[in-house]
Amino acid sequence: MGTPGRSRLLVIVGGGVLVVLIAALAALLFRARDQTPQAPPPASTGGLVVQTGQADDGKLDPKKSLRCFVAGQFEGVETLADCARKNGVATEALDVGIDQTGALAAANGQGGAALTPLPPPAEAAPPAEAAPDAAPAAPPTTPRGPVGDCLRYAGSTWRKVGTAVPLSACVQALFSGRCEKTGGASYGRWGDNTLRLAPHKVEMSDDNRSFRTLVEQIDDGCVIPQF
Repeated sequence: MGTPGRSRLLVIVGGGVLVVLIAALAALLFRARDQTPQAPPPASTGGLVVQTGQADDGKLDPKKSLRCFVAGQFEGVETLADCARKNGVATEALDVGIDQTGALAAANGQGGAALTPLPPPAEAAPPAEAAPDAAPAAPPTTPRGPVGDCLRYAGSTWRKVGTAVPLSACVQALFSGRCEKTGGASYGRWGDNTLRLAPHKVEMSDDNRSFRTLVEQIDDGCVIPQF
């Protein structure tokens, strides 16, 4: 039969071993958790998407809110239907485009604010513009450099004036011989880029909002140099 001292010694030793085992098990659990691969943040799975309004610019929902102009004056943020009502016209009669702040806006085309027109819907091919009577065209040549479809914006409608043409040829077809007064602008498209004839220059934008000078216009005769 063991002595009381030996029994206490066994209890102490057993307790120490149990504490060591618990500590070792806890360390293993913490290490396993730290080594578990963490799920990547949502922004890294498929890319961070920042909605700026461009994706649905062309969806003209009457309940969609946008900046409303009446007689060229900003009236506030209204639905398309309310803006048409304030302008005294039907919803379809409003011009919808990008205003100087880069926001989606609507205005009456007659005396309204100057808006950059929205690009034509990708699924709808713009009608071809009637070609004026002219002398027989020269034999076609293979263009050098990038080419794209050339469109003119007039009467709230996009019309195609050329197919697979170089940028310079598109600019000439759209704006040669035309000048804009201060505050005025004419628009066209070359491929996925918006072209704008402003006073003394032709500008270009790849996002329909930020424009850069493409070529300076010679005021005498409204000539646009070849480039």
